[in-house]
Amino acid sequence: MSTATARFADARRNPWVTFTIRRVGRLMTSLALLVTASFAMIHLVPGDPVRAALGLSASPELVEAREHALGLDRSLPDQFLHFLTGLFQGDLGESIGTQMPVADVIADRLPSTMQIAAIAFATTIVVAIPLGMAAGILTRHGRRRRLELTFVGSTGMVAVFPEFLIAVGLVALFGVQLDWFPVALKEGPASYVLPVLALAIGPVAALSRIVRVETLRVLDEDYMRTARAKRLPTRILYLRHALPNLLTSSLTLGGLMLAGLLTGTVLVENVFAWPGLGMTMVQAITQKDYPLVQGVVLVYGTIALLINFLVDVLVAVADPNSTIRES
Repeated sequence: MSTATARFADARRNPWVTFTIRRVGRLMTSLALLVTASFAMIHLVPGDPVRAALGLSASPELVEAREHALGLDRSLPDQFLHFLTGLFQGDLGESIGTQMPVADVIADRLPSTMQIAAIAFATTIVVAIPLGMAAGILTRHGRRRRLELTFVGSTGMVAVFPEFLIAVGLVALFGVQLDWFPVALKEGPASYVLPVLALAIGPVAALSRIVRVETLRVLDEDYMRTARAKRLPTRILYLRHALPNLLTSSLTLGGLMLAGLLTGTVLVENVFAWPGLGMTMVQAITQKDYPLVQGVVLVYGTIALLINFLVDVLVAVADPNSTIRES
């Protein structure tokens, strides 16, 4: 066996190499399915999308010209090949309604969506982990039963509320009745408050419930009993010994919530007239601008897949033994 072959065989036996190959393979497969589904979407819509977007009064010549410009008069395999070629070149096609490149529209609107999603995610992590830990510590061994029931009941109820209902409630209370914050458009720091709260309140409730359960589990572990027997200060006991062991599950769920926060922006942005990708998508659906819808769906799906991939990697780094073994 040559030296190169031996090195390759040794590399394949490395669990990190196996883990990386499997995760990248899953990511590539998921991306391929997403691209195929986003392409098929425009062809599965009943009727003629160009005619639907231009209106029934549009002349046949105009419809034919727009179909030719969009490449919809080609064969299906040729359209798919053209679509893939455009993707590798950063070309997502052209909007039917505005005749602007879809990539330009997305590049203009995506930063606003990412801003409120990122702030909402940071808010969720900063609030939910201390809240869940405090609830677990205070209600351990059946203590403070009333507090436990209140926490579990209230967080369970809030966690299942749709984001747009929370958004409407925030608008009614803080925007209309109290007039504390602006309720529409992106105008200064104050305009971020209500959209971020609408996105973060549900995930805070859901994540804090998980953190509380994990806190109760961690506090009953043998190494925690040993740490308590050493009479370590409370700060060191919880922050140095308990918190790191909570982060693996919290990181996994938090990453999945970040993907959910991005999809939640679709409705929340329309409640607050936020100039982001979510409002653009709803407007494109209303106007039957299917190439724009296709591009937005592709971007949302790609971001969600990349987030899940990064979460897998971060969890593997935080807890390599169990993660690599399970992979």
